Amino acid sequence: MTNSEKPKQKMGFTIIKNNPTDGHKGFGIGSLSLENISPVFVDVEEERAFVDIGAMHARSDVERGIKFTMDRADSEGGKPYWLVWVTIDHREVGPYYAGVTACEMVVNREKRRGYKILADHVNRMDKSMKRHIMVDMMDDSSKKVLADFLQTHNEQLWLNSEAELRQALLSE
Repeated sequence: MTNSEKPKQKMGFTIIKNNPTDGHKGFGIGSLSLENISPVFVDVEEERAFVDIGAMHARSDVERGIKFTMDRADSEGGKPYWLVWVTIDHREVGPYYAGVTACEMVVNREKRRGYKILADHVNRMDKSMKRHIMVDMMDDSSKKVLADFLQTHNEQLWLNSEAELRQALLSE
């Protein structure tokens, strides 16, 4: 096989830890560090929230074994979830919930089908990393579940967060 016949190697997206540009200015410039972001699922029917890091690569327990489409009819009768991207940052008062953005998802285990818009999930993760609060599309019950989860997970993070987050989730 000659050089011209070799398949080109593709540069994949790599999630790296810490500062991608720390100590050098070469390969990896512009890579994303996802160290301070966590995927939190809100189970709408069971009114509970939980973290599943597998969602970072669309391999959470909720998503496993499901073929997702952008057609809501494929997952008709399925179980609704919210995938919430939560970013933590640090400032003078201490660490706080800096970005919280929600994405819709429906999973029908019987049909092994689900509804989600992957581009929306990626864009919402990006918005969370850019310190946005986007939970207005969530139902009030799910907002309350998320607020309770964030508060009980770490009350200091909750107290250090912007009032905008508490207002968006609790309608204060």
